[in-house]
Amino acid sequence: MATDQADASEADTYEQFETRVQRISNVGNAAGVLRWDQEVVMPDEGTPARAQQLSTLSSLSHELLTADETGDLLAELEETSLADEQSAVVREIRRRYDRETSVPQDLVEEISATASNAHPTWKQAKEEDDFEQFAPTLEQLVDLKREYANHIDPDADPYAVLFADYEPYIDLETAERVLERLRETLVPLIDAVQDSDVELTTDAFAGQFDDADQEALARDVLDSLGYDWDRGRLDTAPHPFSSGTQFDARVTTRFEEDDLLGSITSTIHEFGHANYTQGLPDDGYGTPLGEARDLSVHESQSRLWENHVGRSRPFWEHFLPIARERFPELADVTPEEAYESANQVHDDNLIRVEADELTYHLHIVIRFEIERDLIRGDLEVAEVPQVWNDKYEEYLGVRPETDAEGCLQDIHWSHGDFGYFSTYSLGSVLAAQLYAAAEADRGPFDDEIREGEFDDLNGWLRENVHQHGKRYVTPDLIERATGEGLTADYFLEYVESKYGDLYDLEEY
Repeated sequence: MATDQADASEADTYEQFETRVQRISNVGNAAGVLRWDQEVVMPDEGTPARAQQLSTLSSLSHELLTADETGDLLAELEETSLADEQSAVVREIRRRYDRETSVPQDLVEEISATASNAHPTWKQAKEEDDFEQFAPTLEQLVDLKREYANHIDPDADPYAVLFADYEPYIDLETAERVLERLRETLVPLIDAVQDSDVELTTDAFAGQFDDADQEALARDVLDSLGYDWDRGRLDTAPHPFSSGTQFDARVTTRFEEDDLLGSITSTIHEFGHANYTQGLPDDGYGTPLGEARDLSVHESQSRLWENHVGRSRPFWEHFLPIARERFPELADVTPEEAYESANQVHDDNLIRVEADELTYHLHIVIRFEIERDLIRGDLEVAEVPQVWNDKYEEYLGVRPETDAEGCLQDIHWSHGDFGYFSTYSLGSVLAAQLYAAAEADRGPFDDEIREGEFDDLNGWLRENVHQHGKRYVTPDLIERATGEGLTADYFLEYVESKYGDLYDLEEY
């Protein structure tokens, strides 16, 4: 009898805890809808009110999480015997609780309000090609995030503390090693590509394409890949993103008259994010069990679909006929020409989101090095444009002529997202590792992709990644899915084989 009463008491404690966790989650999800609205449909003059709304929700979430009741429930549950999934929820909330109880509430509110007000400032500075307009705000955000990191761990590298906000279970040293290996391997590969005499077709998608027709084609892409429209929607935003929950996972993309291919690949990329979100377990909603496993895993899903599927020969054999129905001017384009155009390596591109698979990672390295030095105090905000331009010239052989195509091109710093960028490269590395594991398990997917059949690949991802939410920490999730720890081997083998074939490189 006493044991039964103890079990009932423990169950009641966990139920109280889960209810509290769900309230915190719902506040955060509501803020997510407001942020989506701000970037997609909010009137230009809505920022002052929106900043207050988001600040209030951020404050409320912080209060709920850091309240004594949360700490008491965590302490009690950590002394009890829990099921594995319950232990995972306690682990994730404990981590958040410890970090957020270290940060004063007024600082949390100030960071949220400053980031909300920073967005229109960055947008105007980019439109007017004037970094000096954004510099004071960026300096304020850098100072605030340094202060934030200092409260969490005054003895740690502040950039490592911020990196852990986005990738809590892969340490900064691992990220630095991956980036260094990519840089060391990709630079000579890119040099070999640029020295090659092979001339790929680069103009398969040349022309002027109506926005409305591009949107219709973007919907065709999402239909083909299996996007669940009952739990999502498509809109446009200056910087494409996806957001939401397993019940409402929204996609945004962008259209430019002379860049049909860009809208297709952008849409596929954001599908990868939203597809992961839609694959999270319904019954885990409101707890970490129903949330994505941080940014490197999230990015692995978008890069897998964009590159391993959307830039493959079989995909263009499948999708080009669909594109021709929307755009008859593509009638003479062959699947091989479409494939080549989708995989050309640029020698003069300045824009990260328009970069190819190879040069993309040098764009990431540049941002990583600059924001790391900013946060560590080794670089002044006023020096950013010059350092940015110098690094582009050194690493990529091109130099931005304007701030708009240079250090103002990304939205991340206006959100205060320092520590974010390296997860893009970590995600690309993991995408290749997951795709190789899926093919080792299920066999090559080329024939299925050629037929427009994606259920087998997606089923493998649902089973091995999506359904777990945050049950496992990132290294354990990767180990369970692929049988080994995170490694850049598969990504480097993939790009060396692919681009060695495309550019007829004997050494690859």
